[in-house]
Amino acid sequence: MFAVTAVQTDADNPLAGLALGEHPEPKVPEGWTTVTVKATALNHHDLWTLKGVGIRQDRLPIVLGCDAAGLDEDGNEVIVHSVIGTGADETLDPKRSLLSETYDGTFAERVVVPRRNLVPKPATLTFAEAACLPTAWLTAYRMLFDKAGLEPGSTVLVQGAGGGVATALIALGRAGGYRMWATSRSEQKRERALELGADQVFPTGARLPARVDAVMETVGQATWDHSLKSLRPGGRIVVSGATSGQTPSAELNRVFFLQLSVIGSTMGTRDQLARLATFLDQTGVRPVIDRSMPLTDARDGFAAMHEGDLFGKVVFTQ
Repeated sequence: MFAVTAVQTDADNPLAGLALGEHPEPKVPEGWTTVTVKATALNHHDLWTLKGVGIRQDRLPIVLGCDAAGLDEDGNEVIVHSVIGTGADETLDPKRSLLSETYDGTFAERVVVPRRNLVPKPATLTFAEAACLPTAWLTAYRMLFDKAGLEPGSTVLVQGAGGGVATALIALGRAGGYRMWATSRSEQKRERALELGADQVFPTGARLPARVDAVMETVGQATWDHSLKSLRPGGRIVVSGATSGQTPSAELNRVFFLQLSVIGSTMGTRDQLARLATFLDQTGVRPVIDRSMPLTDARDGFAAMHEGDLFGKVVFTQ
């Protein structure tokens, strides 16, 4: 079968380790099943893997990709939950992994997953839209509706409008009744954020007209100082990524004096993915797709993400 794999890692030139071509058919362990992939979405996780982050070198080559929507063995339309783990909250399993870390991922004609990891795809969602949900949109859903602890009408700041999680946060937050503010270095991306549902947008690091109830943080080091200074007393930062670096100044005096909370959030559960799909079905909210292309052209999608030339998701179809 055709697949997109990581054959080596290189922190400076990640695309050098990207291979497209034939790959052995997956073996199906007991309790697992095969999904025929119709659409799959690119995430920063895939780029980080090519950089050597979060992957054992002895596991290479490995099929990349966390997200997929397709057909199960009975022909049912399904969404694949990419967290492989046990317990009521798979993300808290210390032995958990994502597809493409220990097990082959979704950038292939077929992927093998535990049966419980399949969620019915609403008929109102296309395969391309559904493929955006398991990582970026599920991460945003959990950040907003689980970890943030906010009531509708609260003001939420999203740092770095443009990425998959950030665009999902804006769209979901707007539909959930929050007042969404967003930052970006790009004027074009700020305009796109307004079209998506942001109430106000600001250049990165700009002084805000008021302090916010919560900050959704995926950028990390480059925006951390601004995130802390933007919070009202008692507010919280929900952090699910650190694409610009993971070692900002903690500013502990500000954290304890203003009684701020810093909450970590990773992915989401299988049940939350099912509720997210229902939320989109009920509200009409749809993922922002920056570009869609055949899986055979995956290198172009990786290059666009590596260059930061995106607003929304890159989707691969077949």
